[in-house]
Amino acid sequence: MSIRVEGLSFGYNGRKVLDEISFDGMDDRIISILGPNGVGKTTLLKCMCNILKADAGVVSVDDEEVKGMTRMEVAKRISYVPQRSSATSTTVFDSVLIGRRPHMSWSLTKRDMAITRDVIKAVGLSELAMRNVDEISGGEFQKVQIARAIVQEAKVLVLDEPTSSLDVANQHMVMRLLVDTVRQKRICTIMTMHDINLAAYCSDELMFMKAGRIVARGPPSIINSDLIRDVYGMDVKVINHDGVPLVIPSLGDAHLLRHLDDDKALPHDHRVK
Repeated sequence: MSIRVEGLSFGYNGRKVLDEISFDGMDDRIISILGPNGVGKTTLLKCMCNILKADAGVVSVDDEEVKGMTRMEVAKRISYVPQRSSATSTTVFDSVLIGRRPHMSWSLTKRDMAITRDVIKAVGLSELAMRNVDEISGGEFQKVQIARAIVQEAKVLVLDEPTSSLDVANQHMVMRLLVDTVRQKRICTIMTMHDINLAAYCSDELMFMKAGRIVARGPPSIINSDLIRDVYGMDVKVINHDGVPLVIPSLGDAHLLRHLDDDKALPHDHRVK
């Protein structure tokens, strides 16, 4: 067991945002959290990472409760990639190297440098390593954030919309990178997603949220038209595409339709094996 969330609740201004959320995540598994805007997906991730203090409930990593840990202690256990972050004038290499901070003592080690170089190469940023982060594209910056989380070597990787600013090719590359890293390093990965079809192809498990609660959880095969109607309030057709459900919205549902072309282009070998 990597992470366990039990009875997690959170609210502000008299409004309950999370209502007794409970689930667990295992090593080398990818869990995608889905649902429309405003249902509490990002809030859940922040409470898991102790960025927001939950009103009730427990989050534990390998039976160690996160509540009460220092920021650095949490960082050794959970890597967090926010959906949005400000670019700085530091180099790509140094920005990724910052992910080693929870493991550093007084000085950098050869291992810190080697891990950073290896991950930068793996995400395809070697040619940009000495460029300043505020000089690269939004998609490249997103890869910097993911690389920083990977070098952190935490047991749990938490990502908020990791492909939101990437083009189709980079979405597939980043998801392949995440899948390979999860498998090789046995990291439990939990991420929020808006793209249902991409999540279905790249996740071991899906969790659908509605009004601050988990209303459905299971493998991608749980997706059906009734579930999508209940969670999103829209009518769709769900077909089986090589063993994976594919959601096809009506022409009137443009907010989901914009993802469809990307999903159809996803190579078969990008699916979780």
